[in-house]
Amino acid sequence: QVQLVESGGGLVQAGGSLRLSCAASGRTFSTYVMAWFRQAPGKEREWVSSINWSDGRPYYRDSVKGRFTISRDNAKNTVHLQMNSLKPEDTAVYYCAAKRTGFSEYDSWGQGTQVTVSS
Repeated sequence: QVQLVESGGGLVQAGGSLRLSCAASGRTFSTYVMAWFRQAPGKEREWVSSINWSDGRPYYRDSVKGRFTISRDNAKNTVHLQMNSLKPEDTAVYYCAAKRTGFSEYDSWGQGTQVTVSS
């Protein structure tokens, strides 16, 4: 069973940076896609970014392109989300998720980490 544990959230002023980490265990992740989602109060959860574990190819939602960078550390089975130039609208609970390549649904989720950006 896949286990995902997020860390790195916190409170930061607008324009600041945070780095989220997701420690993954329970599988060999070479055939997985790892992703970050977020959910703001009163809003639906939305996809933020994902990365193919096999080749490291990243994908981003338009609103975070050029500000966020997703990466993976094969040796530590960890996925990172470097978030720069943060805006108040980035405030949300951020979740790490995993799915097998070729599957449509993410079926493994972390517990979430709060990111708060003050104006």
